[in-house]
Amino acid sequence: MTDLPPPLPHTAKEQAQAAPKWPASRMLRWIFGLQLVFAAVLLGSDMLRVLPQLAFPSSAPDITQPLGPGDQTRRYDPAQIDPRPARPGSRPIPTTTDMPSRLEFVDAVWDGQPVITLTGQIAPGDAARFADFLTTVDPAPTQAFLNSPGGSVQDALAMGRQIRSLGIGARMTATDICLSACPYLLAAGTTRTVEDGALVGVHQHYFGKNTALPAFMAVEDIQRGQGEVMEYLSDMDIDPLIMRHALLTPPDEIYLLTPDEMQTYNLTTPD
Repeated sequence: MTDLPPPLPHTAKEQAQAAPKWPASRMLRWIFGLQLVFAAVLLGSDMLRVLPQLAFPSSAPDITQPLGPGDQTRRYDPAQIDPRPARPGSRPIPTTTDMPSRLEFVDAVWDGQPVITLTGQIAPGDAARFADFLTTVDPAPTQAFLNSPGGSVQDALAMGRQIRSLGIGARMTATDICLSACPYLLAAGTTRTVEDGALVGVHQHYFGKNTALPAFMAVEDIQRGQGEVMEYLSDMDIDPLIMRHALLTPPDEIYLLTPDEMQTYNLTTPD
């Protein structure tokens, strides 16, 4: 008599029980291998972003070189930007010899009015520090003097909203700089004064540095960040077309705005 094959499973439970099972060790090796592939893809995407800048660094002139018509792009490295000597009496306090690695807040009196100065790079967490600082200033400042090579976009936006809510003006003297994320602080002033010789510049931003995120999530973060910036500029009555120059300028370069451009985009206000 011929042996018949066992009947095929019909129910989902029977099919699951009849399916071959992977040993736990084999499953762990498969998961580990998938993680290695995922890490390699992320590392490769980061290297593709960074390598062009390393292999072909910016050939733009140094930021201290004078501007010319259509010649407004300069090399940008916030760690190598030092304060320029200020004219006596042009600022409420003397300019330091080194640009601080995070914002320094000082309250002072200038031209008989209470003011504050914001000097240095904008580091993550500076918005919370700034909020605490403002609670210690009495009387309330009328203006904020800016001198910063930029830094954290999210902190700049949060600080800018604090400046606008308190009705504080923004001011730059002839030797001050306001680059990268700093122009969002300038945009927040109820009045916005930039003296001739001051440098105001924009470029592309990084809105997140978490390399554990998949590429599509990183792009999503960038788009969300750009949306927040556009909403912020609208709230501050700044022409969002100013972002055209930022989006076309890579992070290792800076596009310096001319006085006429700042007026056109409403970044400065009439005297």
